Amino acid sequence: MKKVLLGHGSGGELSHNLISDLFIKYFKNPILEAQTDSALLEISSKNISFTTDSYVVDPIFFKGGNIGKLAICGTVNDLAVSGATPKYISCSFIIEEGFSMTELETIVKTMADEAKKAEIQIVTGDTKVVNKGKCDKIFINTSGIGILDAKHKEISSGKNIAIGDKILINGDIADHGMTIMAARDFENFTTNISTDSACLNHLIHELLEANIGIKFMRDATRGGVATVLCELAKNANIGLEIDEENIPVNESVKGLCEVFGFDPLYVANEGKVIIVVDKKDSEKAIKIMQQNEFGKNSAIIGEITESNRGKAWLKTEIGGKRIIDMLAGEQLPRIC
Repeated sequence: MKKVLLGHGSGGELSHNLISDLFIKYFKNPILEAQTDSALLEISSKNISFTTDSYVVDPIFFKGGNIGKLAICGTVNDLAVSGATPKYISCSFIIEEGFSMTELETIVKTMADEAKKAEIQIVTGDTKVVNKGKCDKIFINTSGIGILDAKHKEISSGKNIAIGDKILINGDIADHGMTIMAARDFENFTTNISTDSACLNHLIHELLEANIGIKFMRDATRGGVATVLCELAKNANIGLEIDEENIPVNESVKGLCEVFGFDPLYVANEGKVIIVVDKKDSEKAIKIMQQNEFGKNSAIIGEITESNRGKAWLKTEIGGKRIIDMLAGEQLPRIC
């Protein structure tokens, strides 16, 4: 079985072979093929969205995806939730000596497939190989650039949120986190849970094109839905009231969370977005989202309130109320 050697990161012949035979083979596009030290991009906009992220998930392969899928989806979504159209992405690998070339090719091919579906180009990158034991198999760093229409500039800040606006989510929560937990700690645990990793830019584009009054968007990754809601309430100094009964949760996920003591609200997602929309557009938005493959279980889960500014409240299924607090500590490390 072919393995990654230290020479693959040396800058010499092995490095050039890896680049041409693997990365350019799958990431092929005119900008990348130029193989310049920096990608030369043509961008006709003064409003640019830029993001960066690193992926260290363990295990690197799990039901429904792998570290490469996470890297593309996570970067695309960070751009899309700002209201931008994702255009370009960079990708750098830190690989442990001895890593399987077959597994590396699987990861790279997955990244190429996801980028193609999202209509984003991987235009530059880098590869480093470290001694065995100096990194855990493979780490990936990405950066992304998107084009932002001026009318969407305030979406990231939530500056235009108003009392009565509705809070939406595009489907079942906590799938990714519980998939990773099951793969990591309970390999023999039989479950149909699969990661929700997905690029959401097309779903979001459909909403923007329909002139839905979107006031805020944020993808609910580490820290889950609860963290997004707490940050929004605090940063915008608004009150939030969430109806637990309306939050979509897969029954298998709910059961696994109950068994192992997790609250789905705090479990990571990789294909879920929290959207605050004008109340008059909420039903229209839900109908549009439900027609998309990544929004079939979309739901209105709450609204913006005048009372309890700076706090997010949960109306429980048994009729009580409790404050949604920020996650304290790390519930599941190396989740993405």
